Amino acid sequence: MAHPDDAELWAGGTLALHARSSQVVVAVKAHDPIRDAEAHAAAKVLGTQVILLPSLGAAAVGELITRHRPDILITHPVDDVHPDHRAAAAAVLEGLPDAVIATGHPRRLYTCDTYNSLTLNGPVTASVIVDTSDTFDQKMRALAQHASQPITDHFGPMAENLGALWGGRIGTARAEAFQPLPILGRLPAAARL
Repeated sequence: MAHPDDAELWAGGTLALHARSSQVVVAVKAHDPIRDAEAHAAAKVLGTQVILLPSLGAAAVGELITRHRPDILITHPVDDVHPDHRAAAAAVLEGLPDAVIATGHPRRLYTCDTYNSLTLNGPVTASVIVDTSDTFDQKMRALAQHASQPITDHFGPMAENLGALWGGRIGTARAEAFQPLPILGRLPAAARL
C-alpha cells in the first residue's frame, strides 16, 4: 500500500477477517515517525503485521513476495485517482512476474476500493465483495489510530459510506470490494457460482 492508512481504509475489515485464521502482512512505504507509529498501532488493532519499506518499488515488492510467499496479495487499482496509489500498483505489477515464477506466490491478486469508488476510468468494478459486518468496528478503530490524518471529517465518513454501499449490494450491513487481476494470464478459479 502507498500510505500508512491505506490498508485500514480500503481493506481493513477484510484484513481483520483473514487475520482471525491466517497471518496477514501489510507492506507500506515508510513515511515519517508519526505516521509509521500509527501504522503499527492500526496493525495491532487489525491483528496484522506491518512492514515499513524505505521505498516502494518493483524490487522491494518482489523481495517481499519471495520472503513471505502470500497466497493473496491486495494492491490499489492500477487506474486509481491518487498518483501514489497508481505507483504502488505499478510496482506490484512490475515486481510480480519474477516472484511468481520463482515461488508460485501469490496465487491470487486483487485490487481494492478507492476514493468514493471512483477511478480515472469511472466507477470501481468489483466482482468480489466481502461481508465485513463483523469486522467493521475493528476496521474503524484501526482507522482511528491514524490521528494525524483527517479521519473524523474525511476518511471515516467515506469508509462508513463505502462500507454501507458495498454491504447493501450483497444484503449485509457492511462490505468491502475487490477486483481480481490476472497473474501471468491466470485468474483465480471458482469452485461454483
